[in-house]
Amino acid sequence: MGSVPLGGQAPIVIQSMTNTDPRDVEATLAQIRALATAGCQIVRLAIPDQEAAEALGAIRKESPVPLVADIHFDYRLALAAVSQGISKLRINPGNIGSREKVEQVAAACKAKGIPIRVGVNSGSLEKDLLARYGGPTAEALVASALRHAAILEAVHFEDVVISIKSSDVLRTIEAYRLLAQAVDYPLHLGVTEAGTLYRGTLKSAVGIGTLLCEGIGDTFRVSLTGDPLEEVKAAKEILKATGHRKEGIDFVSCPTCGRTKIDLIGIANEVEQRLEGVDLPLKVAVMGCVVNGPGEAKDADIGIAGGRGEGILFKKGLFMRKVPEDRLVEALMEEIEAFKATKNQ
Repeated sequence: MGSVPLGGQAPIVIQSMTNTDPRDVEATLAQIRALATAGCQIVRLAIPDQEAAEALGAIRKESPVPLVADIHFDYRLALAAVSQGISKLRINPGNIGSREKVEQVAAACKAKGIPIRVGVNSGSLEKDLLARYGGPTAEALVASALRHAAILEAVHFEDVVISIKSSDVLRTIEAYRLLAQAVDYPLHLGVTEAGTLYRGTLKSAVGIGTLLCEGIGDTFRVSLTGDPLEEVKAAKEILKATGHRKEGIDFVSCPTCGRTKIDLIGIANEVEQRLEGVDLPLKVAVMGCVVNGPGEAKDADIGIAGGRGEGILFKKGLFMRKVPEDRLVEALMEEIEAFKATKNQ
């Protein structure tokens, strides 16, 4: 997809989607730039009409990342997006018209090396498949995806990515497991309509995280009702939690208990906020008591373990010094800044 490889042994790619009007070029570019800065590697745009398709050229020229045009029903919009230099199309071949129209889109994409994502959602399955399988089951999702992929294969187009999304986490996991056994195409993961920030992040972490741990998936979007930047933040944490990404802060803090004698919740929240945007390969620990605290803090690159009104600062497993509670955050951040300075030399 443009400069971003997908599939095979390539790293797993984070995607998100703009919620601006694509006809507003400046607003859309501002959001794309913010997403890219946050760590998004590919951005998708909904293209509802010809005016939006024609705006893609101006957006693409200034975009710091490859763009995907999300198109339904009208093959002419797909052709327009291709002519504007889009890096990937998201269509369902079965809903953009006759085979002749599919052939036109596939030929245009093949000529310019543009892949096509076949996107199947449980909310828009074909009526005959719903009847055959008794609803939007995992098997029905896979059957729909294979049907759409076969349309492209029939016109000798195989530069394909497939997604099969459901708002049901277990159904999503089951469907992708079945699909991974059936095809070698790169897979785009996601729990669609996952919900608002809290619930949506949890559902996405369970669904996407499970599949990534099983070696399934090449790219994904965390679909949240909210600011797309939150999707990217959640995606980065999922990649780190599943061991697919090593760079960036690994922040560890204990859950608190009756042994905690410092304001651990306040300290942890402040540290997390101040680490926002810090992209260093560091494990940082904020621990609250003498049971697990020293061990976890020693295991981190930089950590603190709380005592009564004070804490112990550790660096690379070594005891550094005792620090009063009201200075713990500053002491920790000073060490992180010192590490950052050495990395920038």
